[in-house]
Amino acid sequence: MGRGNKPLPLYEGVEIIDIGAEGKAVARVEGVVVFTTGVIPGDIVDLQVTKKREKYQEARVIKIKSGSPDRITPFCEHFDICGGCKWQYLTYEKQLFYKQKQVSDQLRRIGKVIVPEIIPIKGSANSTFYRNKLEFTFSNRRWLTLEEIQSPDPVNDKDVLGFHVQGMFDKVLDVRKCWLQPDPSNAIRNAVKAYALENNLSFYDLRNKEGFLRNLIIRTTSTGELMVIVNLFSEDVVKRVLLLDFLILKFPEITSLQYVINQKGNDTITDQEIHVYKGREFIVEEMEGLKFNIGPKSFYQTNSLQAYELYKIARDFACLQGDEVVYDLYTGTGTIACFVASRAKRVIGIEYVPEAIEDAKINALNNNIANAEFFAGDMKEILTKDFIALHGHPDVIITDPPRAGMHEEVIDILLFAAPERIVYVSCNPATQARDISLLNHAYQVTRVQPVDMFPHTHHVENVVLLEKLK
Repeated sequence: MGRGNKPLPLYEGVEIIDIGAEGKAVARVEGVVVFTTGVIPGDIVDLQVTKKREKYQEARVIKIKSGSPDRITPFCEHFDICGGCKWQYLTYEKQLFYKQKQVSDQLRRIGKVIVPEIIPIKGSANSTFYRNKLEFTFSNRRWLTLEEIQSPDPVNDKDVLGFHVQGMFDKVLDVRKCWLQPDPSNAIRNAVKAYALENNLSFYDLRNKEGFLRNLIIRTTSTGELMVIVNLFSEDVVKRVLLLDFLILKFPEITSLQYVINQKGNDTITDQEIHVYKGREFIVEEMEGLKFNIGPKSFYQTNSLQAYELYKIARDFACLQGDEVVYDLYTGTGTIACFVASRAKRVIGIEYVPEAIEDAKINALNNNIANAEFFAGDMKEILTKDFIALHGHPDVIITDPPRAGMHEEVIDILLFAAPERIVYVSCNPATQARDISLLNHAYQVTRVQPVDMFPHTHHVENVVLLEKLK
C-alpha cells in the first residue's frame, strides 16, 4: 500500500529500456523512472510498484510478457534462487556493453568529468570457473522449494552445504554444481557434505548458534595449488581428525589443509587462530615470474587471470621510465607494488591491514625486490606531508581503494603531493567518479579502461589515468 493506504500502481506491458547503476533494470512510465530487477532491455513486463519516491519508483516484475532478443537461457540450475550470477540471462557481449556504459555514465554524470573515448572493456577470457576463492556454509536449515513447503510430508534432509540465499541469513541453498570455481572445488564440497551426512556430523544452526561444521573455504591458484580451510564452530578432536584425514585421502592434491575453531557470532576468520593440518600454511600464485604467497587470511584478486590484465593496464598507464618514486595506496599484499617495482626507482606501499603488509613484505623479499617499502595504518593518518617529506615526493601514485573510495583528507594529500600521474583503480565507478571530481581542477582524465573481473554480474573494475594539468 502507498501513502494514505492508497494502492501502489500496477503497470502492464512496460518495456525495459536500460540497465543502470548496481545492475538495476530501468523502465519509464508516464515520464517517471522505474527501477526493477531480474529483467533486461527489450523485455516487455508487468510491474507492481513497491516504493514511490519523489523522482523515481521501485517495482517488482509480476510477469515477463515477451523476452528481449538479447535474453538467453541461464546455464546454472541454481540461477533463480542463488542470485550470485544475476546476468546469466544476458549475452556476454551485452554484459560487457552495459558495464562499459555504466563506467561512462558514472564518470560523466556523477563526476561531471570530461572523459576521452573510453578504451573498450577488457572481457574475461573465462566467463565461468574464473574465481580462485569460494566460501560455502554448512547449515541445518536448507532452503526449501515451494513444492516442499506445500507438501504434507515432512522434510527430513535439511542439512546443506552451499550459499546463503540472498536476503535470508538463516537459509542456505543446496549447491550441487557451482560454475564459479574450477575443479576440484565442486568435488571437494560434495564429498565433504556426503561424508558429514554419512558420519552424522552436525551442521551449524545459524539461529541458535550451535553445531560442529560451520564453513568450508576453498582457494586455488593458476599454478594448480589448492588450499582447503575447514571452519568448525565447536571442537571435537576425534571427529575433526577423521574429517581432515578423509580429505587428505580423497584429495591428495590439496597443497594446504587448515582448520579453525570459530565460535564468534560472524563467519570471518581474520581474527582467529588458524591451524595447519597438512602441507604449507600458504599457496603460491605466479604472475610474470613473480610469486605471491597467499595465506588463509590474505587478500588476492579473486579472478587471477583478469588480475594480471588489470595490473598490466595499471602499469601501462603509470608510464614508468625507471627513475620514478611510486606510491601504491591501499596496496593490500603488495601485488601491484611488486608488479611495477622493476620499472621504478622506489615503491612505497600503504595499507590499513597490518597482516596484509606483513604479506607484502614477504612477497617483496621472496621476489628479491629491494626497492619497495611497506607501511601499515589508516591511509589518512599515514599519508601526511611529513611522511612525504621523509620518504620522497611521489612522481606517480597508484591508488586502488575499497568500494567506498578515498577519504577527502587522502584526496587533499594527493593534491598536495601533486604527482605527475595518478592511476586510479576502482571496483566502484560511482565512488571513483566522485573522487575524480575532487581532483578535476588539478588533473585531466586522459585514459579510461574498464576491466570485467566478474562475468555474469553487474560489477566492473575501472582504471583511470589522471595527468597533472600544466
